[in-house]
Amino acid sequence: MAQQFISSLQNQKVKQLVLLQQKSSERRQSDLFVVEGLRELRHCVSKGYEIESLFFCLQLLTEQIDDLRAEQIYEVTPQVYEKIAYRGSTEGVMAVMRMKHMRLGDLQLREQPLIVVLESVEKPGNLGAVLRSADAAGADAVVVCDPLTDLYNPNLIRASIGALFTVPTVATDSATCIQFLKQRGIRILTAQLQDSELYYDTDMRCGTAIVMGTEATGLTNQWREAADAHIRIPMCGRLDSLNVSVSAAILLFEAVRQRMSES
Repeated sequence: MAQQFISSLQNQKVKQLVLLQQKSSERRQSDLFVVEGLRELRHCVSKGYEIESLFFCLQLLTEQIDDLRAEQIYEVTPQVYEKIAYRGSTEGVMAVMRMKHMRLGDLQLREQPLIVVLESVEKPGNLGAVLRSADAAGADAVVVCDPLTDLYNPNLIRASIGALFTVPTVATDSATCIQFLKQRGIRILTAQLQDSELYYDTDMRCGTAIVMGTEATGLTNQWREAADAHIRIPMCGRLDSLNVSVSAAILLFEAVRQRMSES
């Protein structure tokens, strides 16, 4: 593939890339998003995402990128790279990727799946951190219900360090997700303070969906009423909640502990 050189900050490709970084509307309309860094890019490509445009700065490259295939390849100056990079240290390479739109029906679940469900989580960094925990725990999927941020937000991708691509992730509405879980006999465990039992007293060895809401408002009644059990993490201090990503990690690894002790 022919390689082009970009030195102007006013280049149209540069302007489009900046818009994709900054505006979710641009990502939605174009069906494109941006990934920075070799680790994230390789995770992304390994899961079947296609590179539309690859950008690199020769002076900043830390590794060979011959394994990355793209329709269009652009070498840029350090000044241009500084303009288009969303974060500082990204090994001098980034790419515009084509989106994939996964649905609940596309999920390939094991016999006793472990799923994380997040309702209306707003902060991309929190969602990214949950995805990292889900990857580490070997979760089958993360389902984002009634999302307040798009899945291809650059802050989310950065916080997940590529786990957005390694963990099957679906965005949908709560009613559709509840129906999906009920039809498959997957037990719904809602994390909440009221009318709940301690999380480590709850069986998570069967097909399990761990459901969490925002720190500010928690879960809606729709999820509380659909739950098979309500669980809580004991709070021994003055505060009554943890960051959602911390809670997710605790609950996920309790499920891992129970499943490992059974085997």
